[in-house]
Amino acid sequence: MFLNKNKLHQQIRDWLEEDVGPGDVTSWVTVPEDLTGTGIIHAKGEGILAGIPVLQAVFSVVDPSVVIQTRISDGEVLTKGTIIAELSGNIRSILTGERIALNLLQRLSGIATKTNRLVLAARPYNANVRVVEARKTTPGLRMLEKYAVRVGGGNSHRYGLFDAVLIKDNHIKAAGGLKQAVESARAGIPHTMKIEVEVESITQVEEALEAKADIIMFDNMPLDTMRHAIALIGDQAITEASGGITIDNIAEVAGLGVNVISMGSLTYSVNNVDISLDLFNKK
Repeated sequence: MFLNKNKLHQQIRDWLEEDVGPGDVTSWVTVPEDLTGTGIIHAKGEGILAGIPVLQAVFSVVDPSVVIQTRISDGEVLTKGTIIAELSGNIRSILTGERIALNLLQRLSGIATKTNRLVLAARPYNANVRVVEARKTTPGLRMLEKYAVRVGGGNSHRYGLFDAVLIKDNHIKAAGGLKQAVESARAGIPHTMKIEVEVESITQVEEALEAKADIIMFDNMPLDTMRHAIALIGDQAITEASGGITIDNIAEVAGLGVNVISMGSLTYSVNNVDISLDLFNKK
């Protein structure tokens, strides 16, 4: 997942407008305008770091003269006390960008941490399984949250409604049936685009195979039914498990031999990693 730097910088300007507005009044009235020094960003909790390019982008917008020396890289393990980066420059600038930078680092590191935990739980039982997110991202943060999943060892599902066909139950109803939905989609998309179908039963699996769907997603399907479906599909389509998957059962789902495990909770149900910034010296 690549970060679009132009888009990221525009988003940061918007977030600064929301948070800072015409200026950081507290820093204006308490911090000398020309005071310089350092800010130390460090972890107060454990996890996987994600968001260094975002940290750099925030301060390139706030004040390009602020120098950032990173101590560790995205994907590395955080423990309590780990120094992530040292910022040097105008203190007002450091304090102005602090909250947006920390909010994003904490959020993205939380996503990377959760993803990593789930990937490590699944891979011993299925070395090739892909653990992916969904579109259940925070509005405005999709690019960054999907990036964080990749940092944590996961993979990406479709980015939005525009880059793949995913036929769900409501599409099937509206189209008049699963086969009709797939045939209509096939006729209307370029040959480079895949068609995925969400199924809930073996009957629907058989219909999806007959319609030659590229990917068949098992929606909240019981393990025994999923096992039967995977055997039936073989190598005729990519298989994907989704719905009700947690750290407690992901190993069992992976062990069935499914190709992909998709989890919206990678981005919508996450505990942020506690990360802080201290001026001059770390507390």
